[in-house]
Amino acid sequence: MTATLVLRRGPLSTRVSVRGLVLGVVSWATAMATGLVAITIGEYPLPLSTVVSTLAGDGTLITYDIVVTHRLPRALIGVLVGAAFGVAGGVLQRLARNPLVSPDVIGINAGASAGAILMIIGLGASAAWVTGGALAGAAVAALAVYTVAWRGGFSGYRLVLVGIGVAAMLNSAATFLLSRADVNAAYAAAVWLVGSLSGRSWSDVVPVAAGLCVLLPAVLALVRRLQVLELGDDLARSLDPRVRRARAVLLGSAVGLSALATASAGPVGFVALVAPQIVRRVLAERTPGLLASSGIGAFVVVVADLAARTAFAPRELPVGVVTAVVGAPVLIALLVRGNRIGVSG
Repeated sequence: MTATLVLRRGPLSTRVSVRGLVLGVVSWATAMATGLVAITIGEYPLPLSTVVSTLAGDGTLITYDIVVTHRLPRALIGVLVGAAFGVAGGVLQRLARNPLVSPDVIGINAGASAGAILMIIGLGASAAWVTGGALAGAAVAALAVYTVAWRGGFSGYRLVLVGIGVAAMLNSAATFLLSRADVNAAYAAAVWLVGSLSGRSWSDVVPVAAGLCVLLPAVLALVRRLQVLELGDDLARSLDPRVRRARAVLLGSAVGLSALATASAGPVGFVALVAPQIVRRVLAERTPGLLASSGIGAFVVVVADLAARTAFAPRELPVGVVTAVVGAPVLIALLVRGNRIGVSG
């Protein structure tokens, strides 16, 4: 029997999986520790003690500029983007009851990318407009996939197929925009499309941080209804008549988190696919483990970015290249497993 912890505050109460809570705390602590170590590494290496003292306000002007102005935003974006993708992937996989469903597979990230590229290249827009374009593109992609794939209920297999088609169309649109841009803008956009944390500043931290602060509590508040939705649409409606509203909020939150993460770092591939699968195999239970998914996602992106910076130093790879190298075999393994058991996962 799964151990649970009952939390009460006044008339409200909720049950929390002890194993999921422990995994979430450990994964978040590991991600933050790895991010702190990543701040010490660079063209100008710094001892960990110097980084800690600088963050505490006791550093020099030089160390403050290196740590706070340049390296800390990059580390924070890695943590926040990974957490956002981890939660979004966990929600979508549970809603569709299919391990292959993630924002990058079903076209949500492609929609966010197309919207952002349109703002970057077509309008030369500011960071705020890029974020708005990413949100709009992700919303259009999600609406298109939802409309075409819905047939009185969700089929994970149908959702994947429709999403792949929508993603192909949106990626083609982004490629067309790149072909119409000047060389410098096209190169910058191409690097961004792979997924990169290079050159990120505090202005890039704000959108994804705000999104997590607003959307993560909304998702966690609906965890119990998410578990009901996993039982299937007909049974879920019979158990809870308000389940449609919960599905809309959960889907909207997953789309928003994916879009904001994409706007901050580009479409970092496979994180939303891999993180929930790691959690599912570690916990080996029905609990969604969204807190753990966020921590695992944060850890994956931070470690991937650290590897991208150091593996071929002084040259630096985009973080999306590293996550693709890790994530692609996981996707293939899930496809092979789905083929063996006769379903899509």
